[in-house]
Amino acid sequence: MFTGIIEECGTIKEIGGPPGAVGFTVAAVTVLKGTKKGDSIAVNGVCVTVNRLSPDSFSFALTPETMERTVFKQMKKGDRCNLERALRAGDPFGGHFVTGHCDGTAQIAAISARGDSRVFKIKADRRIMKYIASKGSVAVDGISLTPYDCTDTDFTVSVIPLTLEQTTLKDKKQGDMVNIEADILCKYLERLVDCTMLAEEEKKKSTIDKDYLKKTGFLI
Repeated sequence: MFTGIIEECGTIKEIGGPPGAVGFTVAAVTVLKGTKKGDSIAVNGVCVTVNRLSPDSFSFALTPETMERTVFKQMKKGDRCNLERALRAGDPFGGHFVTGHCDGTAQIAAISARGDSRVFKIKADRRIMKYIASKGSVAVDGISLTPYDCTDTDFTVSVIPLTLEQTTLKDKKQGDMVNIEADILCKYLERLVDCTMLAEEEKKKSTIDKDYLKKTGFLI
């Protein structure tokens, strides 16, 4: 579990790996502190498992499915990425619940300045937009942000100067792709409603009623 509060930006040093997976090595400093092999780190919002450590980097592997569903398929050596270690008991919780399981990618449709902040309009698939609500929460490349002006096809976020400086958003330009993870609470709520509605439908389909029970001798 993560919070969407980025600790530092790392740099991709190597891309390769064994058959059936793609390996990445990322240069970092802060997220290496206290990290050991097998720990989880969010890289651009994707939860990965550290499989190798060095004094100045960590490595991980991604399956073809993860590559296809995220911006990793477009990343190259030298690219910067947002990094966050998994939440530990007692850590400050300043963002929102981020699982590191991205729903897909979205495109930056427009970037504009508003005072010292920068405004991003992000175009996403309808299957993702249904989970994004104005003044709710969304993780964009792992960054916890507050969406507004939500439509069926896009949403807007305002990014303060500090967040711009400490994340890869300052590198982004119109047309770039980003990883998106919607608020997990919306997904659980949808599942609960679906299951409740299904149960109600099953009740309606049941042929067991009082008349049936009387006919079969269970009721007098």
